[in-house]
Amino acid sequence: MSTFKIALIRGDGIGPEVVEQTVRVMERVGEKFGHSFTWVDVLMGGCATDAVGKSYPDGTAEICRACDAVLLGAVGGPKWGSDRPAHERPETALLAIRKDLGLYANLRPAALRPALADACPLKRETAEAGIDLMMVRELTGGIYFGKRDKYQTEDRGVEATDLMAYSELEIERIGRRAFELARLRRGKVTSVDKANVLETSRLWRATMHRLAAEYPDVAYEDMLVDNCAMQLVRNPGQFDVVVTENMFGDILSDEASMITGSIGLLPSASIGDSAPGLYEPIHGSAPDIAGQDKANPIATILSAAMMFRYSFHLPEEAGAIEAAVDRVLAAGWHTADTAGDAERLVGTREMGRLICEEV
Repeated sequence: MSTFKIALIRGDGIGPEVVEQTVRVMERVGEKFGHSFTWVDVLMGGCATDAVGKSYPDGTAEICRACDAVLLGAVGGPKWGSDRPAHERPETALLAIRKDLGLYANLRPAALRPALADACPLKRETAEAGIDLMMVRELTGGIYFGKRDKYQTEDRGVEATDLMAYSELEIERIGRRAFELARLRRGKVTSVDKANVLETSRLWRATMHRLAAEYPDVAYEDMLVDNCAMQLVRNPGQFDVVVTENMFGDILSDEASMITGSIGLLPSASIGDSAPGLYEPIHGSAPDIAGQDKANPIATILSAAMMFRYSFHLPEEAGAIEAAVDRVLAAGWHTADTAGDAERLVGTREMGRLICEEV
């Protein structure tokens, strides 16, 4: 029997509700495959600001490093908006934990699940052609972590700057992640940049070309970010693994999520070379439905499947979760965000129970 120690960051809004159902599913997987779990609650986000005055309490990273993986529900909400000092904002905590744990690679699969083909906003023929891509976003460099400044000018009022910087090391390590993932999927990498304008993108492209020569078995192409944004809604089936820098990845991965029918279905993994991976849904904390048993827990449950696959190297357990989700959806069960005209409408807890049954 394997025992895994999991840090639980339940967070804000619907976070505690979706984490609770994911824990239930993981426990069911443990029963079936002979694993056990030790759960460690970690305070982070707006709830931490309310409790201790800062969104990222001292010692958070150390607690997480002592675990095998981290499961995060969601953090943030208008209560802790941009008018707060930086140390009180939940977004500051997210950036900090990624940096402290060395989580430089964000993996966001965007797949159109068969039962939700009608929920895809694209043309039917586009949806029927299939959507199954993996966004690989560099997570600890670029403009989000660069030096920033704000100052008064003599003739233009206040001016602000944000520095986008990338090194060859940062580009190479995320690039290798993309090529290795492509080898496990359909063997194609699309590298997205803005090399016609940005010096960082020209370095990005040169480094990716050097890497591509080391992976002759993987098809490779460059694509400008504006063209990629267009192609994602025109012909998403052309993509397998898409790798890009932090800000472009932030925007494109959200676009990719919407073509799959619901943001409430999509998981993500943030991983590094040695630190425990952090697994979370890509949706926000949805404070307007918090505590009402309306949230869709599937994205968080599928994040747990990614945990089994990428942190624990247990693909059978991961597949069991994914297959259970597909069977529940195929049977017509939906939470409000994907229901449409469906008659089988259930809440957060019941969706968790149904998936546990199918596991």
